Amino acid sequence: MLLTVDIGNSTVCVTGLTRRDGDFAVAFSAKLDTVREQSEMEYRARLAALLERQGAKPEALEGTALCSVVPCLDARLCAALRAMTGREPFQLAHGSKTGLTFAVPEPERVGLDRIADAAWAANVLPLPAVTVDMGTATTFSVVDAGSVFCGGAIAPGLETGLRALSARAAQLPELSVSAPDCVIGQTTEDCMRIGAVTGAAAMIDGLTARMEETLGASASLLLTGELARCVSPLCRHPHIYEPHLLAKGLALLYTKNR
Repeated sequence: MLLTVDIGNSTVCVTGLTRRDGDFAVAFSAKLDTVREQSEMEYRARLAALLERQGAKPEALEGTALCSVVPCLDARLCAALRAMTGREPFQLAHGSKTGLTFAVPEPERVGLDRIADAAWAANVLPLPAVTVDMGTATTFSVVDAGSVFCGGAIAPGLETGLRALSARAAQLPELSVSAPDCVIGQTTEDCMRIGAVTGAAAMIDGLTARMEETLGASASLLLTGELARCVSPLCRHPHIYEPHLLAKGLALLYTKNR
């Protein structure tokens, strides 16, 4: 089993994967809260407890792969994984082998999570492809024919937008994200959910259509991220919902860089 660790702004996603038919099957996936103040020893204890709950033995792991958008935690999580498994973790970096070429002026500033998503899409899907990762931010990444990463878009995430609304508007309540039942709301809560969730689906459909116009070709569309489960049924553009896209991308890049 291969273990992937995705350090995000809100959570650390830990996923166990096994190889299957040229791809990877998810054995388990669990999350820890991202706590910037915690030490390597504290993260090591939390990871060990998580693996114990999943019945996974650290010493039996084939290897570990790590991706991070929180640089201050990189060294601590790498040290924790090294101490637990006795193996050096693969840490995705801008110099890693990805199978992609970059047609953007500053490839070193592209989020590593977007690179992992794009690498899996380029390896598995007909190109061009658009990946949409719905987390703290909603990120679009575009891979053109020949596995060329040519850019994308970044928008506020669903929860980020809803929290900003309730914080800045005195009469708007705090809401959790859930799929609305209609497209014309009759209560404040319904209106907010429609604006956030149905609005996100419309944004994905609309931006993807405009990206296709620019590319001059139809694109494979791939949605991921915990919040995408609410949005996916509302999208009209044909698409795939892959909740474990980043973990599969990391597992693929681990294999490429062994």
